Amino acid sequence: TLMTWPRTLMRTVKTQLILRLRFWPSAKRWFKKATMKQTQVKKKKQLDMFSEDMFSENYSSPNSVQKISSRAQENPNLTDNWDDAEGYYRVRIGEVLDTRYTVYGYTGQGVFSNVVRARDMARGNQDVAVKIIRNNEVMHRTGLKELEMLRRLNDADPDDKFHCLRLFRHFFHKQHLCLVFEPLSMNLREVLKKYGKDVGLHIKAVRSYSQQLFFALKLLKRCNILHADIKPDNILVNETKLVLKLCDFGSASHVAENDITPYLVSRFYRAPEIVLGLGYDFGIDMWSVGCTLYELYTGKIMFPGKSNNQMLKFCMDLKGKFPNRLIRKGTFKDQHFDANCNFLYHEVDKVTEREKVVVMTNINQTRDLSSELIGRQRLPEDQVKKVGQLKDLLEKTLMLDPAKRISINHALAHPFIHDKI
Repeated sequence: TLMTWPRTLMRTVKTQLILRLRFWPSAKRWFKKATMKQTQVKKKKQLDMFSEDMFSENYSSPNSVQKISSRAQENPNLTDNWDDAEGYYRVRIGEVLDTRYTVYGYTGQGVFSNVVRARDMARGNQDVAVKIIRNNEVMHRTGLKELEMLRRLNDADPDDKFHCLRLFRHFFHKQHLCLVFEPLSMNLREVLKKYGKDVGLHIKAVRSYSQQLFFALKLLKRCNILHADIKPDNILVNETKLVLKLCDFGSASHVAENDITPYLVSRFYRAPEIVLGLGYDFGIDMWSVGCTLYELYTGKIMFPGKSNNQMLKFCMDLKGKFPNRLIRKGTFKDQHFDANCNFLYHEVDKVTEREKVVVMTNINQTRDLSSELIGRQRLPEDQVKKVGQLKDLLEKTLMLDPAKRISINHALAHPFIHDKI
């Protein structure tokens, strides 16, 4: 509306309309053009809501220092002034939230929220991260669900030994649910970019992170919770990069509430039973951890499928064809297999560039995990042994049949974890 336009543009619009009043058809066309231009400018300023680096220290956002006019501050009923078009809260550096959290940095934006860094004046200016949930009904419900999951996990781990993010408290600010967390440095996606781009991290770091992730899975199972979105982006580390915490429980659910949907979990980390439409449980998080560990050591995504169909093909390239008994149980089997359990591979024809379906009766294992992990590295003997152990652990975490996937306790007792380097 005109009321939300900047004053200079308002003056321009008014002047032009007065001048063109006698020539209404022309004025109408001009007004439409001016409106379109303003919309384009607004779109350019909008931040990508799917930003992955939501805990990045160096993340710079157009919303970092946004000022709200004094008129908006005087009228708290004008919620449009607090929120942007997508329902994200407009954060201002120096703003005080809940009379105690002074905002000093903007961390970034995710699908459900934006995150700021603040100092807690009630706790001696202790650093905290404040996650401000978007102001709409769906996101609000998701935020309340995350709050419930975090409370259960934190209550079950009073001594903070199981590597799930600590929630300090929550409050409401201008109709936004706000969650206050312990402050952490960066996520593992950023650690990979900074220290292991395309080559991965040292085997010692991967071993340490693996153990901590398995402890997090142990706590989740104890609380009957599925995280359902484990990936490097949702794993935070402290300043020293030694301590890891699993975060972002917005997709988490009770294990009994496992609705069959083909799009649970971010695609590259999605277990095959989800794609096929089988029943699932804690094994989906074990699969995601396996994919994450491979990525941490190699710096490469293990299954970079562009669709669920391609994800199944990449899984079978590594592990061989799915057992027919599993295929037949799948709710979505007809999307990927024919009546004889032959795989229907959807690929793009290199000549016509059109999608075609290739019927694959046999699928041979074409990937060699050992060579992928070691590559052209010339490693000392102790590291070669450790990489061999990692390969064995990955084989067991990435079993196509979830019933045969390694248990959390067996993973913690695995030589890769148990034997120090």
